[in-house]
Amino acid sequence: MISSIRVVIADDHPVVRDGLSALLASVPSVTVAGVAATGREAVDAAVTLRPDVLVMDLQMPELGGVAATREIARAAPDIAVLMLTMFDDDDSVFAAMRAGARGYLLKGAQQDEIIRAIQAVAAGEAIFGPGIARRVLGLVSAPPAPGIPFQGLTSREREVLNHIAVGARNAEIARQMSIAPKTVANHISAIFNKLQVADRNQAIIRARDAGLGRNNPAI
Repeated sequence: MISSIRVVIADDHPVVRDGLSALLASVPSVTVAGVAATGREAVDAAVTLRPDVLVMDLQMPELGGVAATREIARAAPDIAVLMLTMFDDDDSVFAAMRAGARGYLLKGAQQDEIIRAIQAVAAGEAIFGPGIARRVLGLVSAPPAPGIPFQGLTSREREVLNHIAVGARNAEIARQMSIAPKTVANHISAIFNKLQVADRNQAIIRARDAGLGRNNPAI
């Protein structure tokens, strides 16, 4: 195990960044090398500061956590990315794994769990929060469902993406799906993050290229 672990904390919430910084400052074997408030800042910090571990939130402004992890894996593959997020759905976990994350914890994890996870990924291990490891094994071993586009999205997110491809706005999508407009906005944010698109127009192009937005889309 690395005797002194240098960590960068990437989260768009100052309370989380400050809390993690305070926690890690109390651990003699860990040093907080820097913090980042956006995905782009996280990539820059990884390249310039070269930490041993980068703790990353899944949903980040400018560049999503999955996309940022993918860039870090390309630019600095020796850096271990540990996802620390509130999202525990299978699609998010699998997307993070494919991007190169070595660990995945939920923000409800105990402080000692977070410290152990940082130490583990710094030592080259893969670590997942309770209950996630079993699901990860199932995700890896299960064959992909044929004929379904964007299998990284949930069925609900594909439904929202189909409405977007048709040209529907958020209020119309909310009415047709009988959900709150805020829920629609949350789904869209997750879709943009998973598809690695910057805006609605790019999402529409990706969706229509995959066959969504037609009379009988595969969703």
